[in-house]
Amino acid sequence: MQGYWKANFLRELNDGAIAAHTQFGATVTSMNTAVHIYPIDGAVSRVAVEDTAFAHRDMKFSPVIATQWPDPADNEANIAWARAYAAALAPHSEAGGYINFMDSEDQNRVADNYGPNWEKLVSVKAKYDPDNLFRVNQNIPPS
Repeated sequence: MQGYWKANFLRELNDGAIAAHTQFGATVTSMNTAVHIYPIDGAVSRVAVEDTAFAHRDMKFSPVIATQWPDPADNEANIAWARAYAAALAPHSEAGGYINFMDSEDQNRVADNYGPNWEKLVSVKAKYDPDNLFRVNQNIPPS
C-alpha cells in the first residue's frame, strides 16, 4: 500500500472545519483512505504542558488524514487530495499536529508539534543522542 498522512490540531469543530470535512469526504480518492477526528480531552488535560513532550493539551481535536491506496500510479492524485484537504483545514487549525501522523515533508512542523517543550527536547536529544543516530523519524536535531 502507498500512504500519505497529514494532521492538525483544532480548538473546535467550527463551521469552516466541518465544511472542509464535508467537501473532501465527498471526494475521497481511495477506498483505503480514512479520516479520523480524535478528541483530546479527559486525562490529557490534567497534566501540565511541561510535564511531557506533548504540549497541545488545550486543543479539543486532532484530525488525521490517512490516505492509502494500492497503485503507485495513483500517487500524485492521492497526495494532491490529502494536501488540498489539509490546506482547507489550515485556516481553522492551530500550529502543529500529532507527531505520529506527520508525513516526511512535515519536518518543518516538528517544533510546532512540541510547542513550548521544543527547547527542552532539543537539550535531551543533544545529551542522549548527540550524533543523531535516531533520526529516521520526525527528527529533533541535537543542535
